[in-house]
Amino acid sequence: MTQTLRFAVAGARGRMGQAVLKVLNERGFEVATAFDKGDVIDLSGADAVIDFTTPYASIDIAHACADEGETRGKPLAHIIGSTGWMPAEEQSLKTLTDRVTIVRAGNFSLGVNMLMGLVKQAAAKLPAEDWDIEVLEAHHKRKVDAPSGTALMLGQAAAIGREVDLGEAKVAARDGLTGQRVDGTIGFSVIRGGGIIGEHSVLFASEDEIITLSHSARDRTLFARGAIEAALWAADKPAGAYDMQDVLGFN
Repeated sequence: MTQTLRFAVAGARGRMGQAVLKVLNERGFEVATAFDKGDVIDLSGADAVIDFTTPYASIDIAHACADEGETRGKPLAHIIGSTGWMPAEEQSLKTLTDRVTIVRAGNFSLGVNMLMGLVKQAAAKLPAEDWDIEVLEAHHKRKVDAPSGTALMLGQAAAIGREVDLGEAKVAARDGLTGQRVDGTIGFSVIRGGGIIGEHSVLFASEDEIITLSHSARDRTLFARGAIEAALWAADKPAGAYDMQDVLGFN
């Protein structure tokens, strides 16, 4: 199936939709349909949908995937990169996971998701009483959220490795922090400047050693490439909810 996979691209006129179309064309994949807000969703010629739209639009697309999959007797793959989901939207999507093969991620970079898996493993192995964790991130000066969603994903990976709640372990402030570092916390440091696409490091520091795991983004099409790899992985998987850690084999 993966060799003849036919794609649908949602949000085709947006920046990420254009990046997906560019990479699909370069790799010689068939684009069965490309659509945007207000267009009719016709998935009759597609096996996988790559979707960087909005949660509201993604739910409609997931319903269309479910209906088309039932017609064929085989689930479609729905690769979702939309962010900012509300609880009610999360619940609506959950009701469709028994009919659609959904891979969802806040960041589809293969490098970032590989970094997440390594951070999770390192945090599980390095005792909290000896090793402090700091997530360092840099983005362009127009980005307003801090820490970024990707930085929080990395912090969550560290929290999972340590089997703690990130909300309780997280330490972050735009104006800096004072006072001695508390053992077991997961810190966040933020840089905003210029046109930086995205740079992330997770630093593990003991009294005697420092381990730094890093990723630097140079081209925005890397998110499109990761989403395509997720679609290829999902093509033969049963209906269900997956993420990039499943795609990379960390789960």
